[in-house]
Amino acid sequence: MLNKKTLKDLNVKDKKVLVRVDFNVPINDGMVGDDTRIQAALPTIKYLLDQDTKVILCSHLGRPKGEAKPEFSLAPVAKHLAEVIGMPVKFADNCLGDVAQTAASSLKVGEILLLENTRFHAGEKKNDPAMAKELAALADVFVNDAFGTAHRAHASNVGVAELLPSAAGFLLEKELKYLGNTIANAEKPFIAILGGAKVSDKIGVITNLLAKTDKILIGGGMANTFFKAQGYDLADSLVEDDAIATAKELIEKAGDALVLPVDVAIASDFSNQAENKVVPIGDVPTGWRILDIGPATVVAYASIIQKSKTVVWNGPMGVFEFPNFAKGTFGVAEAVANADVVSVIGGGDSVAAIKEANLDNKVSHISTGGGASLEMLEGKILPGVSALADK
Repeated sequence: MLNKKTLKDLNVKDKKVLVRVDFNVPINDGMVGDDTRIQAALPTIKYLLDQDTKVILCSHLGRPKGEAKPEFSLAPVAKHLAEVIGMPVKFADNCLGDVAQTAASSLKVGEILLLENTRFHAGEKKNDPAMAKELAALADVFVNDAFGTAHRAHASNVGVAELLPSAAGFLLEKELKYLGNTIANAEKPFIAILGGAKVSDKIGVITNLLAKTDKILIGGGMANTFFKAQGYDLADSLVEDDAIATAKELIEKAGDALVLPVDVAIASDFSNQAENKVVPIGDVPTGWRILDIGPATVVAYASIIQKSKTVVWNGPMGVFEFPNFAKGTFGVAEAVANADVVSVIGGGDSVAAIKEANLDNKVSHISTGGGASLEMLEGKILPGVSALADK
């Protein structure tokens, strides 16, 4: 795991511990929607409480662009955390200044304090040393458990780590283990399943994974760009014209390691209600568009998945927000869940699909970070990780 200190390497007893968590969760009408990320932070928080520490949590929420905007307040998160952890959670309505200092210094052993949104300050995204210094002054040690923002160099994850004794929390450690070690030492056959709308977002990932995997199965809108590169007429389907040349190069480089759909589900319009049918690739009528992989492709992909030992999946196979075009994504989700493989699922939409299909307990690891997991699949070192102390 890149040889970084983890929580158990830190002496935290009786100390004030600043923990960067990823509480960037959906808030609707002042209530937390999906609390997956909050649940994911509980093991680290509970361990620290057991070690007689004072726990200070910080996180961002949404994109308030450096201003304090009430709709991006973490106050509802403090309330929700108190409910799930079964104890009071104090809240400071600023992560800096006197408010934060007073709240942190009056904290007792075994208590939890959540600071207001770090992105209410412009210094957060600039990794401003003055902001990092103020945050670091609140605590004795720093734990980064926010995998979702580990690919960004911000004041609350990189800046603070350079000023305090630091380590990775349990969630970050687990993410790095699965996305780092599993991929570096994958048991073969090792396959990747990549979907989503754009090839351009995944060029780095495809290039890096071609060197490591036995096959890459392609779905989603990005498959269209590969089809176009092969000369197919796709009618009104989404195609990234400026990525066609790259797609062509990738096909030539990969040979039969890059697997494309054999049939597709098409629609007369971009809506769930649209007329729809399944056709072989190359038979898309004028005015129609591809919105999902077809059933023959699901069968073909499932048979490759069943023969593999390690599977990494990032991105949906179609427009799975429309139930009529979710069959490909759910079919692949079932194949992965039912195969005897080490499976790592990253990226918001693939995670949502696995959960919607109630298969989340049948996969090895579900990543909490979309962008961060993609960058790890590209083989990049994440700034939030490299800033932590080495073992």
